[in-house]
Amino acid sequence: MTTPPEDKKPGFFSRLFGGGKAPGTAALAEQPAQPAPADQTPASVEPPAPKLSWWKRLSQGLSRTASSLGSGITAIFTQRKLDADTLQDLEDILIQADLGVEVSGRIVETIGKDRFDKTISPEEIKAALATEVEKVLAPVAKPLVIEPAKKPFILLMVGVNGSGKTTTIGKLAAKFRAEGKSVLMAAGDTFRAAAIDQLKIWAERTGAGFVSREPGADASGLAYDAIEQARAEGRDILLIDTAGRLQNKQGLMDELGKIVRVIKKLDPEAPHATLLVLDATVGQNAVSQVEIFKQVAGVTGLVMTKLDGTARGGILVALAAKFGLPVHFIGVGEGVEDLEPFAAKDFARAIAGLDEG
Repeated sequence: MTTPPEDKKPGFFSRLFGGGKAPGTAALAEQPAQPAPADQTPASVEPPAPKLSWWKRLSQGLSRTASSLGSGITAIFTQRKLDADTLQDLEDILIQADLGVEVSGRIVETIGKDRFDKTISPEEIKAALATEVEKVLAPVAKPLVIEPAKKPFILLMVGVNGSGKTTTIGKLAAKFRAEGKSVLMAAGDTFRAAAIDQLKIWAERTGAGFVSREPGADASGLAYDAIEQARAEGRDILLIDTAGRLQNKQGLMDELGKIVRVIKKLDPEAPHATLLVLDATVGQNAVSQVEIFKQVAGVTGLVMTKLDGTARGGILVALAAKFGLPVHFIGVGEGVEDLEPFAAKDFARAIAGLDEG
């Protein structure tokens, strides 16, 4: 099934998402404003809550991780010198926040190099931590580049069950449409009827095209048809959803490999980007996810979601150090505006509990 070509009327994105409603919870069309009751005066109407900046949303989203790190650092470094014991305690805290043994050890070594046996405040430690984390993250903070010459630009989305993959596709489609790009969304998660319905709602809300098959249909065949349709309709971007699959289920991973091979038959350079959506709450399990999906699907970049749901947001630092894969987007909430391009400095300062730099 398909939807008509998208509506390109100016103001489209703001009209659809200005209310901040999640897909499926409100009518798809904008509702006309209702007149106020005759006895209601302007003074009695509550003004809308001010929209938070991305920094505010990021720092609030990472507050659990920052609070865990901050309270530990304060407990260690209040009126204490930087000695072997305090450095060991600091390393333990960083490991507990899932920064990984290697990165945590490297950070502690750097912090202790010029400060050993000196009294140091918790704020100085946080600032030093932010500096070191930013050094690890800066090389992977890369935007997702949609190359106009590759039309359609085929973007394959992969990840395990519950990572937020389908929702992330919808949010990306909204961002691409806001930039004026023509988008086709393919419901390649043919195992779950709910995933097909969810993606269809996003397509309708964003004005993107949509292609699906009945639940249980061959996912690689759908990918083939979607590419043909995107070409015929002159779409700029084709977003292909895939079924969530555990990285240790060989049969499902083999099917994902088949999808990639079918795509390459139509375009040897495709998928032009393969994004792995990771749930931050899984902690160190994300390491094995990256290893296997990179091997099977040729992952080119990462999107990390649900950073607001964990005190172990340091896993992103560990992944950056181990794999060096670009981190294109991070998510700290349910709204479209809560998925933003990844910025190393902002993340480093937020995770250390510092103000915007």
